[in-house]
Amino acid sequence: MPNQELHRIVSTAIIYKKEGGQNKYLITKRSPHKKVFPNKWTVPGGGLETDDYTTTSPTTKENHWYYALETSLRREVREEVNLEMGFVSYLLDLAFIRPDGIPVITLSFYAPYKSGEVKLDEDATEFIWASYEECQKYDLIDGIIEEIRMVEEILGGKRVEEVKFK
Repeated sequence: MPNQELHRIVSTAIIYKKEGGQNKYLITKRSPHKKVFPNKWTVPGGGLETDDYTTTSPTTKENHWYYALETSLRREVREEVNLEMGFVSYLLDLAFIRPDGIPVITLSFYAPYKSGEVKLDEDATEFIWASYEECQKYDLIDGIIEEIRMVEEILGGKRVEEVKFK
């Protein structure tokens, strides 16, 4: 790693909706051409790009942009699965080194489904709305099932501060 201060910033969204009295979560299967985690199931998301904020008006007099990461996440969700989300809540963060040596910081969020019909882009080959129990049957990227469990517990009434990654 030539510069240990640089990281790729990625955000993911655990999108949920009530269906048949239970929570359903949107998971997608990554395309085989993806550099990282090909053919694994995951949740929508992607990388922060400078265009996510520099093409908009700054939100302060000092040329700073608030909500850049949320703007990026909403763009990624629209591009990847054609959906709009409701209020976005922070869940947790994750750091890892990609196989190509690039360090990544992933910020995981959860949000209710708001509108749209799922339409996949070229980054994914399949999707399903599945309950937490059903999600366990899929070959998910390591850690995703724990994140879905955490959201399931929060939606079930547990206080956010009581829910931890196990």
